[in-house]
Amino acid sequence: MSFFTSRWVEVPEWVAEARAGDPGLPQGFRAAGVAGGLKAAGAKDVGLLVSDSANTVSAARFTRSGVLAAPVLLTQERCRLDGIRAVVANSGNANAATGRRGLEDAARMQGAAAMASMTAEATVAVASTGVIGVPLDVDKAIRGILTARGQLSPAGDGLFAEAIRTTDAFEKAVSWEVALPSGTVRLSAQAKGAGMISPAFATMLCFVQTDAALAPETADLLLGVCVKRSFDRVSVDGQLSTNDTVILQASGASGVEVVPESEDELRLGEALDALLRRMALLIVRDGEGARRVGRVAASGGHEETVVRAARAIANSPLVKAALHGGDPNWGRIAQAVGGALHDMAPLPLDIWIEDVQVCAGGSALPYDAAALAEAVSGPEVEYALRLPGEGAEAEVFFSDLSHDYVTINAEYTT
Repeated sequence: MSFFTSRWVEVPEWVAEARAGDPGLPQGFRAAGVAGGLKAAGAKDVGLLVSDSANTVSAARFTRSGVLAAPVLLTQERCRLDGIRAVVANSGNANAATGRRGLEDAARMQGAAAMASMTAEATVAVASTGVIGVPLDVDKAIRGILTARGQLSPAGDGLFAEAIRTTDAFEKAVSWEVALPSGTVRLSAQAKGAGMISPAFATMLCFVQTDAALAPETADLLLGVCVKRSFDRVSVDGQLSTNDTVILQASGASGVEVVPESEDELRLGEALDALLRRMALLIVRDGEGARRVGRVAASGGHEETVVRAARAIANSPLVKAALHGGDPNWGRIAQAVGGALHDMAPLPLDIWIEDVQVCAGGSALPYDAAALAEAVSGPEVEYALRLPGEGAEAEVFFSDLSHDYVTINAEYTT
């Protein structure tokens, strides 16, 4: 995939896309993606990602859904989340709402991956994505893991990314070179996600690797901060998943140590932030039939209120339909905010669409309708909202609502 560009993602000048022909993964990592038979014949559906370094450190974040899939429960309860060496992931079946059998199947996948990666079970994370409520054919998954073991490669990130796709229209994988003051490191990521995406996280899996040497506390800090500015701020359909998982692994194989509160940490953090925002926007751009991506930038005096308003706009079917049709109907924005903040009525709103103010203090302003319609016809559209007060800001990225989205989800299991 070509280098991603968006006016909403600023890539630091010390970051460059990995050179063509170079192995995609950072030093110390190998990956593979194979067809295990969980999806249609020949489709890749089992991925294995391994760090060969015994000093690997990691950090992880998971869905905040009240219904947790078996792989999430198992990884949270049975893994050393600061020392994950390997990740096994499958698509085609979420292994969610599958009871005790689901937990046993996830444990069997963990055991098989531990053998394949020659590491302890407690250092193997398990992730699944696909249909909810259907038992996993774990025997096929295990055969896939054994096949993947023989195909592990430093250049296997693309195949791994392909193996975790469900309704994704395209593979989501990136590999960057990051020039730090202490030396150059590599930063790579693979993700999946296109539907059932919510700002409380997303129906997504994302795995991030670096060959920088990090302390566990540094890995956890960087991942936590960057997730809040990326995956916590996207919406395709406002639906929270059972399986969301993000894992950051650092092998340390480059020999470049990132010391806390150093310029190295700052630069790596800014690169990770850009990378995760890129992956988050790719998910929104892939939003099951999406044509356009929107960004809500809201401000006001109270953070909770600002976030509620921004998410209400991003999740409104009316706003999303207007975005799809290139219709600058700001009344849809006003109604979405009014519904979310009904306890604050009457609420004076200031609204802009593509830098054109259309509403001030809750009242309409004159504007050039034809020019604004032209401005919202492109692939990215920005909406700004100002509520009373100052000091709080929030942004949410969201996709439009298309006819294809309805078709895909109406026929998902049939």
